[in-house]
Amino acid sequence: MFAVFTWLADWLVYQVAGLDAGSKTGDALHFFVEDVSKIYVLLVVMIYVVSLLRASLNVERVRDFLARRHPGAGLMMGSAFGAITPFCSCSSIPVFLGFTSAGIPVGITMAFLLTSPLINEVAVLLLLSLLGWKFTVLYIVVGMLVGMLGGLVLHLLQAERWLQPFAAKAYERAKAQSLSSSPVPEEKMTMRERHRFAMDESRDIFSRVWKWVIIGVGLGAALHGFVPEYWITDYLGEGQWWSVPVAVLAGIPLYSNATGVIPVIESLITKGLPVGTTLAFCMSTVAASFPEFILLKQVMKLRLLALIFLMLLLAFTLVGWIFNALTPYL
Repeated sequence: MFAVFTWLADWLVYQVAGLDAGSKTGDALHFFVEDVSKIYVLLVVMIYVVSLLRASLNVERVRDFLARRHPGAGLMMGSAFGAITPFCSCSSIPVFLGFTSAGIPVGITMAFLLTSPLINEVAVLLLLSLLGWKFTVLYIVVGMLVGMLGGLVLHLLQAERWLQPFAAKAYERAKAQSLSSSPVPEEKMTMRERHRFAMDESRDIFSRVWKWVIIGVGLGAALHGFVPEYWITDYLGEGQWWSVPVAVLAGIPLYSNATGVIPVIESLITKGLPVGTTLAFCMSTVAASFPEFILLKQVMKLRLLALIFLMLLLAFTLVGWIFNALTPYL
């Protein structure tokens, strides 16, 4: 499916623009064209599909089902759903908005949002072939724990108060309806009404975020094309304790998804970077990058963004130290 975006970028950058495939400018522009086109299509499709599902399904039943479960079970379900859905951080945002608008607790929604970019089936298969099943299982467990613990902290802090006004209003409206002694009965919508609702939602949400995709991916593309790979291995390859937090900080300005970052993992490990340091760097690139937080700013206030950012930096640093310590035994 995604091969069409690679073909489009090849055609525009190397044939139409005439840039060399090995040049820094060519690599950066290719990254930009491929990811912007892919994210735009994913955004439109996912917003439409999620909105159509929202109009088709009884979201109150889903919300009530989760509300009746123990918070730990709800967090596990949110994290598990994030692990099995092949969304990058950008395409997870429409799903996040759908969950919020349905009144699903923010902690569960955040467990999904934090886990989804870290784990998907393609990344798991690639990691399995690269590092073996022990590392892969540990990576999945740690990725889900990051999502669950992050969701738990945000649940205890009542993080819904730090959503942007339009998202907070949608959440409170759905929550109030669920607590009402005489809830409004669900009205069946025709297929035409569902389609119209999904189209309106797609236009509204896309109009909020399209320019931030340009800015975020543009930043990632510039760094992708012009920051040499050897700089990372030269400065972080000795395995010192401080190399893990430095690797996490180095990954912040970059942008990739879990599938795209696996070849980077292979390259860095091959060049001598410790496994834990490599994973910490790549997890930071996938889930704590500037481009992602530029997009998340559209649905969250700065206080919530800062809290999530610090939580992820701490989690990825701990992951790096744990993997480096366990490497001799795996």
